[in-house]
Amino acid sequence: MNQKRVVQVIAILLAIATVLHLMYYYLGVSLPHTVLVGSRWLAWLFVIVFAVNKKSLTTWILVSMIIGVEIGLNFPEFAQNLIVLSRIFLRLIKTIIAPILFATLVVGIAGHSNLKQVGRMGWKSILYFEIVTTLALVIGILAINITKAGAGIELPAGFKQDLPETKPQTWDEVVLHIFPENFVKSIYHGDVLPIVIFSIIFGISLALLPEQKKKPVLDFTEGLAETMFKFTNIIMHFAPFGVGAAIAVTVGHLGIDILTSLLKLLFTLYGALLVFLFGVLLPVALIVGVPIRKFIKAISEPVSIAFATTSSESALPKAMENMEKLGVPRKVVSFVLPTGYTFNLDGSTLYLSLASVFVAQAAGIELTIGKQIVMVFTLMLTSKGVAGVPRATLVILLGTAASFGLPLWPIMAILGIDELMDMARTSVNVIGNCLATIVVAKWEREYVEPVGEVNFD
Repeated sequence: MNQKRVVQVIAILLAIATVLHLMYYYLGVSLPHTVLVGSRWLAWLFVIVFAVNKKSLTTWILVSMIIGVEIGLNFPEFAQNLIVLSRIFLRLIKTIIAPILFATLVVGIAGHSNLKQVGRMGWKSILYFEIVTTLALVIGILAINITKAGAGIELPAGFKQDLPETKPQTWDEVVLHIFPENFVKSIYHGDVLPIVIFSIIFGISLALLPEQKKKPVLDFTEGLAETMFKFTNIIMHFAPFGVGAAIAVTVGHLGIDILTSLLKLLFTLYGALLVFLFGVLLPVALIVGVPIRKFIKAISEPVSIAFATTSSESALPKAMENMEKLGVPRKVVSFVLPTGYTFNLDGSTLYLSLASVFVAQAAGIELTIGKQIVMVFTLMLTSKGVAGVPRATLVILLGTAASFGLPLWPIMAILGIDELMDMARTSVNVIGNCLATIVVAKWEREYVEPVGEVNFD
């Protein structure tokens, strides 16, 4: 059976499964549970056949997400045991981040670019990040004011959710966190920005050395960078198992009760993120001349990984590799992408502005336009430290609630669907940072679009 025929069969089976579920849930038609589950699994069986014929890692990751959803829905208790697979994948990814950042940054600075260019890339990146994240904050504020998703919200009976121990960072702690106290300690804790700062200073120092002393270290870092990209390719073959397991755990853990109570908030966030994608990022891409079709292919795998694992870090190595294949020089990719993980978290900043007003609405507290503007300016500053803190967005949200005298119980409600919201905002973080690499490369007039088809698997 050819691929076209398989796709047609999948479409028909999915249509049948959808009709059966609509009849059961909304029309009250009595159908055996085995018919409902069987119709879905039959459709997914053909999806698996399609993936086998396609022989694409991206396709396999998407299929594993579908299978993960089914496992989470039908076997929620068993699904929780799969968390070990997702953790193995995340651990393997985290082993890559420090060496790949160090090697690519050092090679980019000491081997290919001049020091003035490093400075130019720095201020251009920060300027672009600030403009885009500010627009994200404004869209979040507007969206929640339009839908008023927090008005009349009530916690479901028996719902219990403990807030984790968190301590909002002060401005001086945010600044100090940027600079490495101990390089090995930064690697151990997975702190991206201190690793970047150390690597930049190391690269500048290496560039200032005489050629005979610089060459051995530069050759080593070039070899290390190439090795880590091969390392990434090996680990990515485990991605379908890690991603599918992560989705299964999430779906099995959430249940239905809390989801129905907060569906309006969930739709508001997803809608606002879509407005940001098509109203901000897409126009930026069109203005600077991004090859949209190739860009979508390049980001599909890193975004699907980020969506399933709710971790921007898990997508970083593959995003770096694919952006380089798309024509962005390695020196730009290795500088802009990791820097954006602190200063350009578009999805997270949009969520923070939206969630802050949601908390006020749920508590029945009226926030004037003036107070909301002050809140936006506050989040513009505090959200810049979001990447270096465990449960990052929650820390900033708690700090914002305390600053504006808002209660904490609505945040407990948000935690019930935080995993679903985290999937969306993390995906947008990755898309925004990948686009930023092309914007800066175009600004530096160093972007070279690849000719013909590019294999991103």
